[in-house]
Amino acid sequence: MRLLGADEAGKGPVIGSMFVAGVVIEEDQLFDLAALGVKDSKMLSPKRRAFLAAKIEKIAQDRYVLEVKPEVIDELRQLITMNEIMVKSFSKVVGNLSADRAILDAADVNQERFARRVKEGSGTSMEVIAEHRADKNHIVVAAASILAKVNRDRSVRELERTIGLEIGSGYPSDPTTVRFLETWMEEHGELPPFVRHSWKTAERIKARFI
Repeated sequence: MRLLGADEAGKGPVIGSMFVAGVVIEEDQLFDLAALGVKDSKMLSPKRRAFLAAKIEKIAQDRYVLEVKPEVIDELRQLITMNEIMVKSFSKVVGNLSADRAILDAADVNQERFARRVKEGSGTSMEVIAEHRADKNHIVVAAASILAKVNRDRSVRELERTIGLEIGSGYPSDPTTVRFLETWMEEHGELPPFVRHSWKTAERIKARFI
């Protein structure tokens, strides 16, 4: 049986893109992933994630990583909710891959509804299952979480190299990120284009300096 795991990284940050990754493996390859120590990306160091991502890419039968840029998120949020953006993003990933069963990390409080909407949106005929904490309970989803997180981390580091400043994680709870946004706003009079301007954190900081 071919299994597809899908997960996201970067749904909540105020800075940078969101990534949704899908990984397809043969069921017996679960043993290979387990032997490598594949698990939820949040439980791994950045160095370990990068190492495992390279291994996963070699083992996977197929894979697909979708980048949803901050300006796209801002534009879509004028029309639909973030939950609907998640459905469309996962649908895009699932629709670009083929397997017998897809297991998704549910991005909705109602996991059955999320699975149904992604199946409908992707137009796939495969079985689609969504579970909360799927990245902890299913190795193939953990593998997808690693690819998504590595791509997310890489994109933030590339932003830092481009502007020559430390951004931090990009999350609203990160003091380094908030300090970067406040300093940039004070110096430039506006936030940079790689910020999600529709986020409350961005709106609050803009309001302080306008």
